[in-house]
Amino acid sequence: MILIGKEKILEAPELSANPILYMSPETELRSPGEIKIRSKAEKRLSEMTLEEKVGQMFIIPPEDIDQDYSKYPYNGKKTGGTAVMNDSFREKLKYYSPGGILLFSPNIVDPEQTTQLIRDMQKESSVPMFIAVDEEGGAVARISGKKAFDIPDLPNAEQVKDEDEAYERGRYIGSYLKKYGFNCDFAPVADLNTNPSNRVIGKRAFGKDPEKVGDLVASEIRGFQQNSIITATKHFPGHGDTRGDTHNSAVYVTKNWQELLDCEIIPFQRAMEAGTDMIMVAHISAEEVTHDGVPASLSRTMITGKLRNELGFQGVVVTDSMEMGAIYGNYTSVEAAIMTIEAGADIVLMPPDFVAAYNGLLDAVQTGRIPEARIDESVLRILELKEKYGLLE
Repeated sequence: MILIGKEKILEAPELSANPILYMSPETELRSPGEIKIRSKAEKRLSEMTLEEKVGQMFIIPPEDIDQDYSKYPYNGKKTGGTAVMNDSFREKLKYYSPGGILLFSPNIVDPEQTTQLIRDMQKESSVPMFIAVDEEGGAVARISGKKAFDIPDLPNAEQVKDEDEAYERGRYIGSYLKKYGFNCDFAPVADLNTNPSNRVIGKRAFGKDPEKVGDLVASEIRGFQQNSIITATKHFPGHGDTRGDTHNSAVYVTKNWQELLDCEIIPFQRAMEAGTDMIMVAHISAEEVTHDGVPASLSRTMITGKLRNELGFQGVVVTDSMEMGAIYGNYTSVEAAIMTIEAGADIVLMPPDFVAAYNGLLDAVQTGRIPEARIDESVLRILELKEKYGLLE
């Protein structure tokens, strides 16, 4: 028996001219003597409808499609969000096939409920989903410090002393996220805390020195990887030296590209070298780079020109939440969704009106504004990441 890649070929003297080929499910015989190996991601993409592909390009909180959540309390108590599976939620999950679900505190009540909700969501989804959370440790955490979970609060990132501690931080957070069924964390923060007037990052950053922060970010990513947790490093191109908060209004950075490369971009480069799976792009306008005032999350110059082509990032690009004032106050859900996909992003995070954004993006493809090949490019990247982490069957 000869083993070539995944193919097993049996050879015997009387059969040497016509070897028997045992093909795996991922193998397609295209013509005599020509073998094409298809990955699970490629195979799944070829089977998907346009509607399913478009759904994959969104990560949303469950309430965006679970309009009836208030009718289904957990243990007799309303939680303020989806805490249990219900018929309406089940139907919408199958209909829209979102690429992922982001859970917040109202969705995370206790270990048993959280584990069951995640299990139920994955069971009902036609394509396995990213189940994401903002669990940075410290000021931003949905699980640690919550009484029902008995997981103590971690210190803020600024208190992390060295690479070993950063690694253990990622490994520890990843261990309990994996236990409950999460597979994606919107972390680590790669921003620098260089502007004292910037309140949105502050203690969430590992510090202000780009080299040191880069080392700590890379170490934390490696810690997450020990527990097979997908990391979404944020907030490109760097939120630390801006004034204002993208949650509320438009925010600008005054540096040119070379200045960003010499400082803010360094931790993101280290994250890429460490193998971060996603990079989250912020709603920051870098006017000295793009010269148009368009936020990085909607900018082809920043996403395709800089992040993809110049820095060489080939992973999944996800936007920051589209519910933030910097986007919501200036663009409709449809406009923002179309613009970010045209700019080169793969996933739209939390549009204010998911149904409108989904239908708008679908219409943009059906009317020819966005080629379906552009959609396929992102969806294949998304599916390949899911395959990498064993999510695709």
